[in-house]
Amino acid sequence: MKVGVIADDLTGANATGVKLVKQGFEAATMVYYDQPPVSGSYNAVCIDTDSRYARKDVAEMRIKKSLENLKNWSADVICKRIDSTVRGNIGIEIDTVLNELGEKSIAVVVASFPDSNRITSGGYLLVNGVPVQATDVAKDPVTPLTESYVPSIIRKQSEFNVAHIGLEIVLQGKEIILQDLKKKIQDGNRVLVLDAVTDEEIEDIAHAMALIEDYQLVPVDPGPLTAYYSKAYTSQHTQSKKIIVTVGSVTSLSAQQLNYLIDKTNANPVYVDADKLASISDSWETEVDSVVKEALERISQQDILIITTNSPAAKRLDLKRLSEEQGVSQDQLAKRIADGLGKITRIVIQSTSYEIGGCFSSGGDVTASLCSIGRAEGIKLKDEVLPLVAYGEFIGGYFDGIPLATKGGMVGDKKAIYTIVKHLLANQTSTKQVN
Repeated sequence: MKVGVIADDLTGANATGVKLVKQGFEAATMVYYDQPPVSGSYNAVCIDTDSRYARKDVAEMRIKKSLENLKNWSADVICKRIDSTVRGNIGIEIDTVLNELGEKSIAVVVASFPDSNRITSGGYLLVNGVPVQATDVAKDPVTPLTESYVPSIIRKQSEFNVAHIGLEIVLQGKEIILQDLKKKIQDGNRVLVLDAVTDEEIEDIAHAMALIEDYQLVPVDPGPLTAYYSKAYTSQHTQSKKIIVTVGSVTSLSAQQLNYLIDKTNANPVYVDADKLASISDSWETEVDSVVKEALERISQQDILIITTNSPAAKRLDLKRLSEEQGVSQDQLAKRIADGLGKITRIVIQSTSYEIGGCFSSGGDVTASLCSIGRAEGIKLKDEVLPLVAYGEFIGGYFDGIPLATKGGMVGDKKAIYTIVKHLLANQTSTKQVN
C-alpha cells in the first residue's frame, strides 16, 4: 500500500511524514511539487506544494501536478495536509483534490492535533483552550483569521456542501461515526468536518472511514488523521498479521488493562482455567489441548488473540492447598501455569496459517516460560514502548524474529496493553513467518 500526502508547506509535510513513520510506514518528503517520487524504498510520500499563501490559480496548479505525480506513483491513499491553525487556501485546495479525484471522493476534515494542544469541539478550533481567532494566528500578515468555526472557514472557500459531525457523535465510537458519515454523504455533502479532542477519537474516526468502500475518502488534517487512516486503510485492504496477547497476571490492574483492550478492539478472549494448569495430572495436557483448539478457531476471526487466565469468573487459586494435595511445591504449580500459557502460545504460533505480527506477554514468569518453551536464545531489545515496557524480538528457536513486548503485571495504567498492542501493529513490516 502506498500513501500520498499533499502538504501546503515543508515543515507540515515533514510532521505528517513522521506520524506515518510511527505507524510503520517508510516515509519521504518531496521538496518540489513537480518532483515525481521515483527513487527510494518508501511507501509514503509527502509533497510540499508551498501553496499556503499562493494565489488561487497557483495553488490549484501545484495541487493538480502533485496529484498527477502521486497517481503515476500508484498511491492507494491520497491525503491533504493542512495547517494546524487552519490558515491558507484550505477550501481551495480541498476542492482541487476532490475535482481531480472525481465525484466519488469525499474530504474528511479533522483539524485537531491533540499532542500540540489543538482540538475541535462544536466545530470550533481551540489552541491551548483558546479559540484560534483569539491567538496570534489572527494577526497573520498574509491570511489573518477572523473566526474559529472550521466548517464556516471552509465554506467561504469551497464550492461543495460542507457538513459538521459533532463531538456527541464522535464520542460514541466508530460504529456510530460510520453511520453518520454515510448519512452525511448520502445527503450530498462532499466535505465532512468532525470534532475530536483526543487521539483515540481521531483513531475511531479513521477506523470508521476505512469501513466505507463505495467512496474514496481523503483525510484532511494536520497529521494525526492521515497517519491513523493510512494504517487503518492498509489493514482493511491487506491480510493483517496477527497479534497474540498472553496474560497470566491475575491482578486487578491486569484485568482493567484487558477490559480496556477488549473494549477498544472488540477482541473475544480465550480464557484458560488456571486451576487445571496448576496440576501435575492429565488435566494440564487436557486444558492445553482444549485451549489451543479454541484459540486456532478464534485467530481466524480476529487480528488480536488474547490468551489469559484472567477471566471475570476466575477465583483466586489457593496454591498452598493445591500444593499440599499434590505433594509438590507452590513454585512448581505456579510454573506449571506459566508453562501452560507458554505452550499454548507456542502451539498456536506453530499451527496457524496466519502470519504472526507480534507477541505481548504480561508477567516475568509467563515471559520466561514463553522463551523457554519457544527455545529462544534471548530477546533482541529495540525500544521502550512505555516506562518498564520493553520491545524487541525473539532470538532463535520457534519464534525467531517475531516481535515481542513485555511488561510486569503491575506496570502501566488501564490503557497500557492497548498502547502496546498498537505499537506492535504499527511495527509489523519486518516480522517473519514461523514455519
